[in-house]
Amino acid sequence: MSPDKLFFLKFIKFCIIGFSGIFIDFGATWVLKEKLRINKYIANSTGFVLAATSNYLLNRVWTFHSQNQQVISEYFTFMLISLLGLAINNSILFLLHDKLKLNFYLAKLIAIGVVTLWNFTMNYLFTFS
Repeated sequence: MSPDKLFFLKFIKFCIIGFSGIFIDFGATWVLKEKLRINKYIANSTGFVLAATSNYLLNRVWTFHSQNQQVISEYFTFMLISLLGLAINNSILFLLHDKLKLNFYLAKLIAIGVVTLWNFTMNYLFTFS
């Protein structure tokens, strides 16, 4: 398989896993924000971190077939990239929801799309290189 096709295949797998993470993210966010009345940014951050952890495990095995024995180091690199993505995510939420008054969940969906590109690129280059 050509490098371009392999890169694209990894991106598609990353997106499929990311899509599964949306259910974890949105589910946790909704429960925390709507049912437990926790601050929307704390709820959003918690959902994001839970989804990122699930995504790490699935991407390690399925997308990147990582054989790295330094699992803890690899996980922390993935999480650092995810946390930087979270900062981007929350910034987009603040801009679209708080400033432009877009629906919270629509703003969150847009933020996820932007952060997906960030996360894939950085994890491809650094975490699973």
